[in-house]
Amino acid sequence: MFFGGAGVSTESGIPDFRSEKGLYMAKQEYGRSPEEMISHSFFVREPVIFYDYYKKNLIYPDAQPNAAHLGIAALEKTGKDVRVVTQNIDGLHQQAGSSTVYELHGSVLRNYCLKCGATYDLAYILDDANCQDGVPYCAKCGGMVRPDVVLYEEGLDDATVKGAVDAIAKADLLIVGGTSLVVYPAAGFLNYYHGDDLVLINLTATSADQRASLVIREPIGEVFAQL
Repeated sequence: MFFGGAGVSTESGIPDFRSEKGLYMAKQEYGRSPEEMISHSFFVREPVIFYDYYKKNLIYPDAQPNAAHLGIAALEKTGKDVRVVTQNIDGLHQQAGSSTVYELHGSVLRNYCLKCGATYDLAYILDDANCQDGVPYCAKCGGMVRPDVVLYEEGLDDATVKGAVDAIAKADLLIVGGTSLVVYPAAGFLNYYHGDDLVLINLTATSADQRASLVIREPIGEVFAQL
């Protein structure tokens, strides 16, 4: 089992919006925090500003899998039962070749109409022809389209959580990478792991370091590139 956070994607050129730089830039341009602008209530109240921030800061259509994504997929190709739990919403694990990925916070690649449920890909919501003031609308019924991502104030998908927890509980090796383990409830998932070996790959210390069999404080892409 591989459990990954924002640090896995930053090496593909996708910045962490929770970083000091991300917070500063959001405050400078919008006068609001990222957490406020990607909350459920803000999406309902201010969809134009929501989509302006969302498209500029959370969507990176040209990003490619890095050595970490590719390395995890390569483990699966050796015949091992490898599963991935990710807090990221970019779909890069699947693009790299991982077949079982639990996306705790959803994916920017999936979108759906709030009125009729019709589904749309990323290209649809990025096409200005489908939008009004940057907000995408359904081609079938005219309803507003929203990304299939978990916004602040929303709960995680029950089926995804159950699948992730069950997989972690059954794993005999858990590799945690690119996360400082401070975002809950996701960080609490480690409590379901009962295997012998826990590997932590992160630039900074985490709350689980004392439990780990191996701690590597290097960029995760570099670690998998060496492997």
